[in-house]
Amino acid sequence: MARHLLAIVLTAGCLGLGWWQFSRATSGNSISWGYMFQWPVFGGFVVFIWLREVQLAKRKAAGEPLEEPDAPAPETPRAPGAPVTFGRPVRVSARPSAADGDDPELDAYNDYLAWLAAHPGARHIDYPGRTQAEK
Repeated sequence: MARHLLAIVLTAGCLGLGWWQFSRATSGNSISWGYMFQWPVFGGFVVFIWLREVQLAKRKAAGEPLEEPDAPAPETPRAPGAPVTFGRPVRVSARPSAADGDDPELDAYNDYLAWLAAHPGARHIDYPGRTQAEK
């Protein structure tokens, strides 16, 4: 019973605050026009949640399942240490294909990254693969 009373008080309070913002907006406070529409939306949300809770309480009292009838069946629990997948797993090739070796820019970039990894204190301008014009 307390939840019903709380829902009524909250809804009336939100509508009252909307009316208060309307009176402020008509007296010249332009920002109150937005709040005038915001408070009734909050009141509508309270009504929505209240109706949803009443539905769930009726289902629980009737012994019906609480989940939606068109909800998908729950999946089996994941075993500890098993990979987490969402939907269809994506297969990624671990070996480079023959087309990967044909790209000279990619090869140069990989050489540059390997050089940076081998020389952790070096700056990118110290890379010997660059020409004097690029420095």
